[in-house]
Amino acid sequence: MKTKLLSLLLSVVAMSMATAQITLPAASPAGSVYTQVGLTDVTIDYFRPKMKGRKIFGAGDDYLVPFGKLWRTGANSGAILTINKDLTVEGQNLPAGEYMILTIPGKDKWEVIFYKDKSIGGNMAKHKKEDEQLRVAVAPGKLTEPVELLTFNIADINADNTAAALELAWENTSVKVKIETDFDKEVMEQIAQKTKVSPNTYAAAANYYFNNGKDLDQAIAWMTKAVEANPNAFWNSHTLARMYAKKGDKQSIKQAIAKAEDSLAKAKAADSDFGYIKRNEDLIAELKGK
Repeated sequence: MKTKLLSLLLSVVAMSMATAQITLPAASPAGSVYTQVGLTDVTIDYFRPKMKGRKIFGAGDDYLVPFGKLWRTGANSGAILTINKDLTVEGQNLPAGEYMILTIPGKDKWEVIFYKDKSIGGNMAKHKKEDEQLRVAVAPGKLTEPVELLTFNIADINADNTAAALELAWENTSVKVKIETDFDKEVMEQIAQKTKVSPNTYAAAANYYFNNGKDLDQAIAWMTKAVEANPNAFWNSHTLARMYAKKGDKQSIKQAIAKAEDSLAKAKAADSDFGYIKRNEDLIAELKGK
C-alpha cells in the first residue's frame, strides 16, 4: 500500500513539474537564409549568438572568438551550408552537399573551411584535416554600424545571377566569400532536349540565345517557330523584330519593321497590350530613322 502511495505521489510531483515549465527565448536563436544563385539552391542554417556587451573578435583571451583559433562559426551546433549543385568558391570547386562552415578569424585574413563531418557540432577538438572539403582565405572588412546578433547573408548577387557572396556579419566585422555558378551548360542542354519535343519552348530558347549573345540566326529561327505556333503572341513578334534589328543590314531592318508593325497591330487588338504598343511604336520610329 505504501509503495503504491509513494508511486502516486511521485507521479503527481512529476506532472506538476512538467506543467510548471516555462518556455523562454533561446539565448542564441536559430536563423536561416536561402536564395537561388543561377540554378543552384544555397541555404545557410545557423545559430545566432549575441554580443551582449562582449568583445567578439581580437587577439588574446579577452575576446570571445580569439584570432587564430578554430571556431564553429555561431552557437550550439554551428552553421550548415547546403547546396544542391556544385559551386566555385573563391575560384575552387565545392561539390553539391552539406557542410559545416568553420572559420579561423584573423586581423587581416580569415580562413573559411567547408567541413564534411557535421556530427562534430561545437566540439572543435574533433576536427580532422582530412574531413575538410575546401579551405579558402579571404580578407575581412569593417562595418560602420555594429551587428548585435551574428548574421549570415547571401549578398552581392550580380546582374546575370552567376555570382554572389556568402557573408558573415557580427560586431564590427564582415567576412565575404565569393561563390560562382555556371548554369549556361545546363540551360543549353535543356534547350537541346526540349525544343525537339515541345514548340512551346522555342520562345524561351530564342530569348536565352538573344539575351546572352549567342547564335542570332538560331534565335531568329526559334522565335519564328514560336510566332508561327502562336500568332497572337505579339510580345514574341516584338522580340523577333528586335532580333532582326540587331542584325543591322538593310534587308533585316525591313523585316524588323514588318515584324514590329505586325506586333503593334496585334497589341492594339488585344484587351491589354502590356506596354507593347509604345514599345513597337518606339522601335518602328527608331528603325525608320536609320
